[in-house]
Amino acid sequence: MKNLLIGPIAALSLTTAAYAEGDLFIFNWTDYTPPDLIEKFEKETGINVTIDTYDSNETVLAKLKSGSTGYDIVVIANPWVNVMAEEGLIRKINASELPGYDNLDDRWKSPTWDPDNAYSVPYQWGLTSFVVNTDVYDGDIDTLDVLFNPPEELQGKIGMLNSPSEAVTLAQIYLGMDFCQTDVENMQKVETVLLDQAPHVKVYNSAGVIERMASNETAGHMAWNGNAMRARGLNDKVKMSFPKEGIVGWMDNLAVPTGARHPENAEKFISYLMQPENIAMVSNHARFANAVPGADQYLDAELRDAPELAAPDGVDIKFLVTCGEDANRLIDRVWTKVKK
Repeated sequence: MKNLLIGPIAALSLTTAAYAEGDLFIFNWTDYTPPDLIEKFEKETGINVTIDTYDSNETVLAKLKSGSTGYDIVVIANPWVNVMAEEGLIRKINASELPGYDNLDDRWKSPTWDPDNAYSVPYQWGLTSFVVNTDVYDGDIDTLDVLFNPPEELQGKIGMLNSPSEAVTLAQIYLGMDFCQTDVENMQKVETVLLDQAPHVKVYNSAGVIERMASNETAGHMAWNGNAMRARGLNDKVKMSFPKEGIVGWMDNLAVPTGARHPENAEKFISYLMQPENIAMVSNHARFANAVPGADQYLDAELRDAPELAAPDGVDIKFLVTCGEDANRLIDRVWTKVKK
């Protein structure tokens, strides 16, 4: 088992955030921010925090391109970091100079998408797959065929994330393709898979996955592994698939938009989340792995043995990569047809 949470204990930096004041506006994924962490941060710093949520990385990109977001921090998956940096949408923060940087696991320092962490700091990382209610379907679920060509028991009861890049990449894994396809014929095959699946899809929505699976509103759902664990906590018949074809991996990152009105407060919050006890609060809430090995001692016990957070040996984790303009245009074209 490849446990995503457990690692060697890093040297801890116990720097407490300096008392400040003012506001901080955060744009983050749904169900991703623990209220008790925000309350703690506000009490210790005097900074008032406001959080808005979104359901896809494409939404963040569109918001930043509009130039009128008013956000001080955005949370974005690894393929979008260098895209947004190159387009001047996020600013340099020189993370290596921030308090707490030494707490990060070495493998997340200077990642390929952001050498030297000039623009971003890793937040949480995980896997994208799907879950099934085994009361409804008790067959083998460790194949993407169950999601894209669902058996009769699951037809009309499938939920999909409303995240075009992730839905397309999962379909590309199903078809044995590389990510970031620019081959039109290959992308037509991806389109066919998603269009053939569409009559069996009840909802395309990245929010509410946990509640839909827990309440049996859906019997199968594309899902992130943290949400899969939380859904199982409410309904023990929910099981996550580790497809034989492979699985999507990703790292979400904290970044500061170029137009941030409170960049100093943003950097205080980023430093705050590099402290082990604080990022552990995030993992305990959202049920995803984080980038600070020293957080292990603060994690809930059930996280250490959760099946959703450990990919079995032999499962191929395919990390998201940054696609070029041509590939992204084809992804958008496919998704537009699917959602008609």
